[in-house]
Amino acid sequence: MKRLLVLAAASVALFAQAQTYPGTKPITLVVPFAAGGPTDLVARQLGEAMRKTLPGSNFVVENVNGAGGTIGATKVAKAAPDGHTLLVWHIGMAATAGLYRKLQYKPLEDFEYLGMINDVPMTLIGKPQLPANTYRDFENYIRANGGALNIAHAGLGSASHLCGLMWQSAVNAKEAMTTIPFNGTAPAMTALMGGQVDLMCDQTTNTTQQIEAGRVKAFAVTTAGRLNNHKLLKDYPSLQEMGLKGFNLTVWHGMYAPKGTPPAVLKQLNEAMKAALKDPEFLKRQEALGAVVVTDKRVDPEGHKAFVTAEIAKLKPAIEAAGKFAD
Repeated sequence: MKRLLVLAAASVALFAQAQTYPGTKPITLVVPFAAGGPTDLVARQLGEAMRKTLPGSNFVVENVNGAGGTIGATKVAKAAPDGHTLLVWHIGMAATAGLYRKLQYKPLEDFEYLGMINDVPMTLIGKPQLPANTYRDFENYIRANGGALNIAHAGLGSASHLCGLMWQSAVNAKEAMTTIPFNGTAPAMTALMGGQVDLMCDQTTNTTQQIEAGRVKAFAVTTAGRLNNHKLLKDYPSLQEMGLKGFNLTVWHGMYAPKGTPPAVLKQLNEAMKAALKDPEFLKRQEALGAVVVTDKRVDPEGHKAFVTAEIAKLKPAIEAAGKFAD
């Protein structure tokens, strides 16, 4: 009887909180990576846009770096389900199901799905000193120098790690290259620009400015077709076009709440997010990053979860085939 009374009191408290949400307490957007990276930028821009349509709200970003994003995700999964602690994460939500043998949360069971934010193409890039200038030249250079080359990524579970794994597997180069992990996107890119590493596959949010400035060389994009609407990258071939049949990797971002967050709060958050995705300033800033804001059914919780479910089914076998795991 006492337990029932406690549960009833908790339910009443959550209902009352939902009626006054967000109140004066800040809404924390947990980003499971270091400040300054692509996901951090997306979260900060989204928070600014959502603040306009969620009266009285105050969004703050908390960077909880480590373990390929799983530390930050775990924090949100275990947070109070009151709508004040949310997760902004990329394709890692699906990829970690294959990368890690043990997770402290279940991606499809321990979160409320709030909606997708954007799709971000990726680019295969090299240090400026590489003699190759086209993807075919690049392939030939790999065949001739594979044993001496290395490929960088931003850490286990990062988008650049996942892309590098899948590309190496597709071209049968994973045994011929040395993988160099870094603690974040910024140091990996710095090393590439400085010539300390040879290759990297990373999001356009991080590569576009460096390609335009000539600090790195671009060879291909990872989408199914060319990026015909991208003023800088439209002339680069897709990996599928260059013979890697079925290669289509886009980094997407979504927003999540702890399981059990009241439906009324979830509805408010989803409506504020969808309004933010139409905000002219947000759209302009996302375009500058090379990101495409989601406008299809994935902006709704059901569509978002169905998409991630399909991504897990697609990515897990590919990651397992690459043989890269962590506890």
